[in-house]
Amino acid sequence: MHPPRRVARVAGVVYLLMCILGGVARLAVRDRLYVPGDAATTASNIVANVDSLRMSVVADLVIAMAFVFVGLAFYRLLKHADRSAAGAMMLFATVGAAMILANLVFHHAALLVATGASYATAFGAQGSDALVLLLLDMHHAGDTIAGIFHGLWLLSVGYLAVKSRMFPRLLGVLLVVAGASWIVDTLVRFAAPDLPGVVHVLLTAPQFAELAMVAFLLIKGVTASPLGARLATTQHSTSLVTTKAHS
Repeated sequence: MHPPRRVARVAGVVYLLMCILGGVARLAVRDRLYVPGDAATTASNIVANVDSLRMSVVADLVIAMAFVFVGLAFYRLLKHADRSAAGAMMLFATVGAAMILANLVFHHAALLVATGASYATAFGAQGSDALVLLLLDMHHAGDTIAGIFHGLWLLSVGYLAVKSRMFPRLLGVLLVVAGASWIVDTLVRFAAPDLPGVVHVLLTAPQFAELAMVAFLLIKGVTASPLGARLATTQHSTSLVTTKAHS
């Protein structure tokens, strides 16, 4: 059995990797190349930055795997607080990772169409560019929808963080607020797509609680939990009894 602090710190390293790769894939690559409503510019951007787009696909593949790993780590740390909630948390992480992987099909297809001469021959230059934009529009919509499950994941992590007493109560509450902000922002983006960008900035501001969780995992790991300590003592006693019985 690995000590909880070691599990927490490893989870923190992987969670930090997710944040870094997500920022690079989205801000440094996709948001720079994808121009909504401008098919020609979007297609030409992709052709001029093929390697960057391929690396963003690889980054998302790693993020999906890391998401499941972090979910497993949190399940191991927090299942003693509420096994049902921990199971739901793991389910949300798994579905979120699956959506990332499924959504990458559109991302990769846009790359294939933009760089494949056969598509330009079949659909014409304008038709091919329009198809590239459509695929990236679908990827963008899928990425937005996946925010629902990321929000549900954060809600469950925040609840378990508070209940387990292995993290500061304030941090758990902030994670719950961050999860709610993910869900609300996702709904607003579809219900009112023409709202000013500042509205989304305000809605997503609480999501910085994730960075606070990453920092806490890396620096502190977890705090001492009376509930967790009692569970560990019980498991240790059970192990000793079992060992003596077999002897």
